[in-house]
Amino acid sequence: MGVHTAALNLQTRGNAEIIDITPQVAQAVADSEFNDGIVTVFCPGSTGALTTIEYEEGALSDFQRLFDEIASPDRPYAHHAQWNDGNGHSHVRAALLGPSLTVPFVNRQLLLGTWQQIIFVDFDNRGRSRRLVVQIMGE
Repeated sequence: MGVHTAALNLQTRGNAEIIDITPQVAQAVADSEFNDGIVTVFCPGSTGALTTIEYEEGALSDFQRLFDEIASPDRPYAHHAQWNDGNGHSHVRAALLGPSLTVPFVNRQLLLGTWQQIIFVDFDNRGRSRRLVVQIMGE
């Protein structure tokens, strides 16, 4: 069993922007020396998150609307009072979704479902440069 670590660099717009990173993760696995194993994608930072979804306009719209209902940017947040940066909802949303995702692979192919893509969601209230950690373990 070995480990390989790489990075994905993204420029985001923020405000619950959803980015399909499946091709980049698949390429990182294909470029690794491993045939079978797992790949973990991790977001350092507390306003970004990762999950899977069917990457189509309706599902993406539903997903973004859900976060507006659960953690509206219009609510008062104690984080705002502490830091005055206006992104309390961003931290709550990211914490609900989580900072990492692990996907198995066989023969250098991700074992995702037919309609399943890996997404990064930037919940911050402004655009950012993001560096995601991609760690591949396998043999």
